[in-house]
Amino acid sequence: MSDCDLVRCPLCAAVPSGMQIRELDLSDATVASAVHAVGLRAYAVEAELIGFDGIPALSESLQEMTARPLRWLGAVTGEGTVAAFVAWQTDPGQHVTHIDRVCVDPAWFRRGLASCLLDHLLAKVSGRGEVRVSTGADNQPAVTLYERLGFTRGIDFEPTAGLRMAQFVLHS
Repeated sequence: MSDCDLVRCPLCAAVPSGMQIRELDLSDATVASAVHAVGLRAYAVEAELIGFDGIPALSESLQEMTARPLRWLGAVTGEGTVAAFVAWQTDPGQHVTHIDRVCVDPAWFRRGLASCLLDHLLAKVSGRGEVRVSTGADNQPAVTLYERLGFTRGIDFEPTAGLRMAQFVLHS
């Protein structure tokens, strides 16, 4: 996937100028540290929204995060600051892409970054089967985002006491 010049990108019309969508290389310690910090800030907000502070990513170390077999796509400012990211993996045998996390730094909320990142990811995996994602069932901004992008909500589930999750699927 090549970098996206957001000024001319029809998928990202609402994103602030100077922002670029590009793959993130978490073998770069600076990038990995920035991604980890954004994730912690974003998940802290989600924890408040859903009333559950045991979100696994909140206790995940930098080493644990970078060891995961994920691909990373980020929204990066002209100064190189990671403002948002999406991480995923695709199981080619089952033709399923699992979105592991979508995080926007709270300083960048409500600027279209999550939509832009997901639009880019969905364009990349289009025609390759299902795309699945889950979020806290009470995380209304995320639920609204997935529904607006055409995901269908499945049955909610509770992986641990006190944590109700909503799962979504999109057939690409």
